[in-house]
Amino acid sequence: MNGILLALIGLVVYALGFRFYSKYVAQKIFRLDPNYVTPAHRYKDGVDYVPTNKFVLWGHHFTSVAGAAPILGPAIAVYWGWLPAVLWVVLGTVFAAGVHDFGTLVLSVRNKGQSVGTLAHKLVGQRAKILFLFIILILVLMVNAVFAWVISNLFVSYPSSVIPVFIQIPLAIWIGYAVYKRSKKMLLPSLAALVVMYVTAVIASRVDFLQIDLVAYMGGADADGLFGLGARNSAFLIWIVILMIYVYIASTLPVWKLLQPRDFINSHQLVVGLLILYLGLVFTNPEVAAPAFNSNATDVSWFPLLFITIACGAISGFHGLVSSGTSSKQLDKETDARFVGYGGAVGEGILALISIIAVVTLFSGTDAFSAVYSSFGEASASGLGNFVEGAAVLAQGLAIPSDIAATIVSVIVVSFAATTLDTSVRLMRYIIAELGVEYKVPTLTKTHVATSIAVVSSAILVVLPEGGGRGFGAGGYLLWPLFGTSNQLLAGISLLLISIWLKRQGRNYAVTLIPMIFLMFMTLWAMFQQVVFQWSWFGSDSNMLLFVLGAIIFVFAVWIVLTAFQALSGRITPPVDEDKKDVG
Repeated sequence: MNGILLALIGLVVYALGFRFYSKYVAQKIFRLDPNYVTPAHRYKDGVDYVPTNKFVLWGHHFTSVAGAAPILGPAIAVYWGWLPAVLWVVLGTVFAAGVHDFGTLVLSVRNKGQSVGTLAHKLVGQRAKILFLFIILILVLMVNAVFAWVISNLFVSYPSSVIPVFIQIPLAIWIGYAVYKRSKKMLLPSLAALVVMYVTAVIASRVDFLQIDLVAYMGGADADGLFGLGARNSAFLIWIVILMIYVYIASTLPVWKLLQPRDFINSHQLVVGLLILYLGLVFTNPEVAAPAFNSNATDVSWFPLLFITIACGAISGFHGLVSSGTSSKQLDKETDARFVGYGGAVGEGILALISIIAVVTLFSGTDAFSAVYSSFGEASASGLGNFVEGAAVLAQGLAIPSDIAATIVSVIVVSFAATTLDTSVRLMRYIIAELGVEYKVPTLTKTHVATSIAVVSSAILVVLPEGGGRGFGAGGYLLWPLFGTSNQLLAGISLLLISIWLKRQGRNYAVTLIPMIFLMFMTLWAMFQQVVFQWSWFGSDSNMLLFVLGAIIFVFAVWIVLTAFQALSGRITPPVDEDKKDVG
C-alpha cells in the first residue's frame, strides 16, 4: 500500500462526512437555531462565559482535545496492523466522534452550559449524576497524570523544545490583552507568535546553550541527581513540578488571558504541522512496509482492545468534557456548534491518520517493524518515539533537517498536551466544585481550593507509582490502559444521555444510539477482561492500582448504563426540576 493513497482515501471520507453527514445531523437531528441565546451571552462573565468567534473557539476546542492521545493511541495500535487502526480512526471519526462531540456541545448549550455530569441528573436522576461525576473525576485525574508524564518525558528527551514551548506563554498573554482590551484582530498576532516559536525551535536545535537539558546540567545520565534518584528521574521530577505550577496558574486565569489566544496559536501550529507532514508525505512518497494485519500479535487480541487503545482520533469521552465544560460556555451562535464540535473531531481524525502513516512508513520492511513491535508492551513503550521519528522522516521530504524536524514535532506534541493538561485541570476544578455543592462542602467550591486539590492529586498520581519496568514517575505510563477504557466508557455514557434527550424531543436518536451500543459493548467487554483477568491479584499482570480504579469505574459505569436504559425506555420519569425552556 502506498502512503499517499492511504492518506487520500481517509481525507476523502472525512470531507464527505463533514459535508453531508454533519449537515444532516445539524439540520434534521439537532435542529440548530441561529437565534437561540447561548450561555456565552446569557451568563457572560468575562471569565468562563465569553462569546467567541467560531474560528477562535474551534482553535481552543481542537487543541484542547487534540493532545498527545491521537498520536500515542494510533502509534501503539498499529501493533495489530495498520488496516484495523485506519478503519477505526476513519469510520469512528465520521459516525461516532463527530456526533459525540457535536452532540455534547449542543446538549450543554441547550442546558445553560452545564457539564455532562450535571446533565445526567436532568436526564436520568440524582444517583446517576453522582456516579457519573466520580467517573469523570477519576478520568480527568488520569488525563492530568498521563499528559504531565508525556510532556515531562519529551522535555527530558528533546531539550531543544523547551524554550519554543515556554516562549508561547508571554506571547499568548500579550495577544489576549491586545484582542480583548484593545479590540485588535487575533489572526496576524497569532501567526507572528507561531513564527517566533518556530524560529526559536530552529535556533535551539543547533545552539546548545538554548537547550534546557536538565540531565546534562546535573552531570549526565549516570549522575546521582536529586535525592539519589538519578539525573533523568530528577529532571523528570523538576519538570513535573514546573508543569503543575504552570497549570495551576493557567487553569485559574480568565479564558481570554491565556487559554483562548494560546489555543488559537496552537490551532495554526496544528495546521502547519499537518501541512508539513502531509506535504512531506507527498514528496517522500513512502510505501507502507508494516503489515496490514500483524500475524505475530498473539499476546494481546485486537478485538476488542483496539477500540480502547485508540480513543482520541476515533472517539473520546474527554471530548465531551471539553464540549460541555469550556466550549459550550464560549459558543457565540448555536449554529457554530457544527463547525466547532464535528469539525474538531474531523481535525483530530486527520491528525490520527497521519500519525498512523508516519509510524507504518518508518520501517524498511516487516522484519524491521516486528523487531520494534515485538509485543504489545514494547509497542506501548515506544509508540510516541516512533511517531516523532516517523514524522521527522516525512518532514525531511520538505528539506527540513532531521534534528530541526524532531524539535518541531516535539514542540507540536508538547503544545497540544499542555493545552489538554490545563483544560483538564480546569475541568477537574469544575467537577470538585460541583461535588462540593452536592455534598454541601462550600470550601470545595472555592476556585483555589478546588484547583489545589486537582494539581496536588495529579502530581502525586504521576510520580508515586512504580512498575512496568519504568521505575520512578511511571504513573502516567501505568495508567494509560485504564485511561483508554474509562475514556470510552465516558463517551458511551455521553452518547446514551444524548439519545435520551433526543428521544424526549421526539427526534431520531439512532445516530447516537447505534455508535453508543457498539462502543459500550466493546469497552465493557475489554474492561472486564482487563480488571478480572489482567489486573486482579490472580491476573497475568497484577496491578492493584489499576484493579481498584478499574473496578470502581466498571461498577459505576454498569450502574449508570442500567439506570440510563430505564430512562431511555420510559420507565424513569424525568426529574421534576427539569427546565423545559432549556432542554427543548
